[in-house]
This record gives sequence, C-alpha cells and structure tokens, in this order.
Amino acid sequence: MRRLLGPRMLPLAATGLVVVLLYLAAGAKFHDSNWFTYRVLRDLVVNNGVLGVLAIGMTFVILSGGIDLSIGSTVAFVGILSATLLGQGWSPPAVITLSLVCGVALGALMGWLVASFDLPPFMVTLGGMFLMRGVTLLINDSQIAITHPTYLASGKWPIHPAAGAWLIALVVALYLLHYTRFGRNIYAVGGSEQSALLMGLPVWRTKVAVYACCSLFAAFAGVAQSFVSLSGDSTQGVAQEMDAIAAVVIGGTLLTGGRGYVAGTVLGVLILGLIQSAIIFANINSWWTRIGIGLLLLIFVLLQRAIQQRVDRQ
Repeated sequence: MRRLLGPRMLPLAATGLVVVLLYLAAGAKFHDSNWFTYRVLRDLVVNNGVLGVLAIGMTFVILSGGIDLSIGSTVAFVGILSATLLGQGWSPPAVITLSLVCGVALGALMGWLVASFDLPPFMVTLGGMFLMRGVTLLINDSQIAITHPTYLASGKWPIHPAAGAWLIALVVALYLLHYTRFGRNIYAVGGSEQSALLMGLPVWRTKVAVYACCSLFAAFAGVAQSFVSLSGDSTQGVAQEMDAIAAVVIGGTLLTGGRGYVAGTVLGVLILGLIQSAIIFANINSWWTRIGIGLLLLIFVLLQRAIQQRVDRQ
C-alpha cells in the first residue's frame, strides 16, 4: 500500500483519476445522449485502438530515454505497401509478415545509428520519418482500396481488428517490460545510461532493440489500420506520433526515461479518446480536442517535474 501511494505511483494514480472524472463529468453533461452505454465504451476502444498500439510502442522508447518520430509515417507506409501487394495477388499472411519485417528493419537501423554514433534520437527518427513518408509516396501518392476477402470479412470478426491489435500489443508489452531481462534493461538504461554501463548491462543492444520494438509496434498498428480503413493512404499517420507521445506523457511516463508503466499509457490513450468523444457529443469544433490535450499535457509535465524534485530530495 505504501508503494501504491508513493510518489513514483502518483502520476499513474493521477491519470486514472482523470479518466474517471472525465467519464463521469461527460456523463453528467450528456446524460440524455446515451453516454453511459456499451456502444460509447466500444467506440472509445475501437476508435483509439491504432493509437493505443502506437503509444505502447512509444512507451518502450521513452522509457529508455529516447523518442521516435517515425511511427506515423510507418503506419502510412504499411498501409500503402499492403494495399499495393494485395492488389498484385499477395496473400494477407505474406503481406503482414513483410510489413512487420520492414518495421523492425527501420527501427533497428535508427537504433543502430543512435547507439553506435551517439546521435540525438530526435534527429535520427526525424530522418526516419521523412524517409518512410518519401518511400510511401514513391510507391503510390494516392489512396488505394483494399478488396481482399479476408480484409472485407474482418468487420464480422468477434473482436474488432483495432481492439484486438491493442489487446495483443498490451499483453506483449506487459510481458516484455515487467517479466523479462530486456524490460529491466530498458528501465535501467532510461534511469541512468552511465550506471547501466557500469553494471555491465548491454546498453548498445538494448537501444537497438528498443527502436526495433517501437517500429514493430508501429508496423503492427499500420496492419490494424489497413483492416479498419480497408485502404492504403499516403496521408495516413500524419501527426500520430505526437498523439502517441502525448498519451505516454499523460500516462505518467517520464520524458527523461526510467519511470513509467504501460497501464498508464493505456489510460493516457483513453483520456485522449474521452476528450474527443465528449467534443463529438457536444457538437463543437474539433480543434477543442487539441486544446484539451495541450492543457492536460502541460499539467502532467508540471506534475512530473514536481514529483521528480520530490523523489530527488528523498
């Protein structure tokens, strides 16, 4: 109980409290609009499933003290690649496998550059973002419909593709971060890279693996997006990396690395989804979503700073 109430858990507790308060406040405001229904909860999960997968992948990178700006472009690349190859007669398993391999390859390349040459992750992944967006436009600069029967039938699956992808990503992330040596290494590197080196931990290998893992999740999100939209579009994923970063930070993960939980990221995504749903119910300008997210992000950054100072004094 002392650990749950300690300063390290305060960001996660605050995020959970915000989720509950937002949901109840919106319910009080829209009590005549069927807010407290299964359909609203289902749409909340389904509409934010792709972002949830991206945010979980981003959690790995931020926990290690880095950042990845290429994930939105990876989503667009996977969508265009899938639509193009499916149109040429490729099977869905082959397309999905190739998409995931491409994601891992990009992430491993960026991680190798960051770890081997001590380059700023911001600049390396910014280059990766432009690279993937350019390759996407090179393949096709327009929207391509997906008409494969497997994709068309996904709407009748027991679990929506976006929700299923989010659930799979969550289970995999929880296992990797909290039950493997790889996860412990991520927290150690993010907490203090120099200390991790002195302890003999594989810092270089961990950095490369972290970026490969994040891009793998991004490619997986792109696969889910192709099932949801039934198309490939070169404009998909624009600014999604920013939404993912916002969800991770609002979820209580420190931007400096070393502290955070996947559960907090899930709550952060739900907060963004609740804000968007409330604005739709209120029938007001969608730009208020960005304003709400911006205010929450600033509040949580200030909260993290205050908690960090308190922990350092202890």
